[in-house]
Amino acid sequence: MKKQRYTVYYRGQVQGVGFRYSVCRLAGRFDVKGFVRNLADGRVQVVTEGQTDELDLFLQAVESQMDSYIKERELDQQEPTGEFPDFSLRW
Repeated sequence: MKKQRYTVYYRGQVQGVGFRYSVCRLAGRFDVKGFVRNLADGRVQVVTEGQTDELDLFLQAVESQMDSYIKERELDQQEPTGEFPDFSLRW
């Protein structure tokens, strides 16, 4: 299966509700690497790399658990860079 890089922007009530910590916890259940961070415009950005099927399962888990906070999702797919040693929370 092909590796991919997903950059996802979540909009809604996604800051100040433990969204980033939940994403980090969920990432530990999947073979994904990358980061999650708050953006100044109120969105949360998730950048993650891995096998396409694993990325899809990871995002499904995030959206299932945090559904009540998410109003909009924007997904961009790119080629992976391999730059991430793990999945982390960024400030």
